[in-house]
Amino acid sequence: MPARKKKAAESKETPEQSERRSNHVLREVLDELIDHIRNIARYRETMPPQEIQYAQQRLEWLADELWRLSTEQSSDEP
Repeated sequence: MPARKKKAAESKETPEQSERRSNHVLREVLDELIDHIRNIARYRETMPPQEIQYAQQRLEWLADELWRLSTEQSSDEP
């Protein structure tokens, strides 16, 4: 992207877009959740019951962690 267009695009960013790029911890957990969901979808049919149970617990933990990180961030703001 040419520098002129890139600067114009950067100036039109919403606060949510800029936060998404600056909150690396939240982004890492979100990426981990997405990878985990993809793996479950891919291998669900061949997973033993104990693995499915662990996968569900990990999904819940990742979702809780995302919630904690996102609400912790917003509660720090005025």
